Amino acid sequence: MSFINRLGGKRKSAQSAKERLQLVLTHDRTDMTPAELEALKDELIEVISRHIEIEPDSVQIDIAREGRSQRLVADIPLKAKTRQRNR
Repeated sequence: MSFINRLGGKRKSAQSAKERLQLVLTHDRTDMTPAELEALKDELIEVISRHIEIEPDSVQIDIAREGRSQRLVADIPLKAKTRQRNR
């Protein structure tokens, strides 16, 4: 296995661990189970994808706290469109 491939695997693993930790922390703050938050994320991706092209693998959903209130924060990258120019 090449050095580059090993780095890519660890990076992917670290990203997965980070996402799992975020789900656990979100559950502690909102009383939402990780499964409920993941279902919400999947549903949001499905609905938004009907209207615009997005990068579903890069979507990040989080719960943010501001004092006593909480917000659902979604980072949803859009797919780049290439424009065709008519001359």
